[in-house]
Amino acid sequence: MIESERKTISILIADDDDDDVMLVTKALKEYRFLNDLQRVRDGEELLDYLFHRGNYTDADKFPLPNLILLDLNMPRKDGREALKEIKDHHELRKIPVIILTTSKTDEDIVRSYDLGVNSFVTKPVEFKDFMEVIKNIGTYWLEIVQLP
Repeated sequence: MIESERKTISILIADDDDDDVMLVTKALKEYRFLNDLQRVRDGEELLDYLFHRGNYTDADKFPLPNLILLDLNMPRKDGREALKEIKDHHELRKIPVIILTTSKTDEDIVRSYDLGVNSFVTKPVEFKDFMEVIKNIGTYWLEIVQLP
């Protein structure tokens, strides 16, 4: 697809790690995935954003995302709890959620899929590998798949 034909996709990153968010942002820009990128730092803030509560009441400024990148281990409300609430809600459940986490445990993988996650990706430690993972996520979710 040529760049001028790309649809702008709204991505919401829920992650408390500033370095990881910076790497995701850098990778998306480097690989020219043209998107509206928003960020929240924990599960409570994620749900406030999605339900337009608190600091996120302006739906024009904070539109529902087409894709959520969700870390599991966050303060206040972790990604597992937030994922359950998202997938239990009749309108939010159609938003694809990709777990992007340091966890590799079978328990987290199985539980995430049981809760309705669309993909589970473990964050690579090496910079080059991390960038490649984001490139692959971008290619699949932003160029190949048709999002709601």
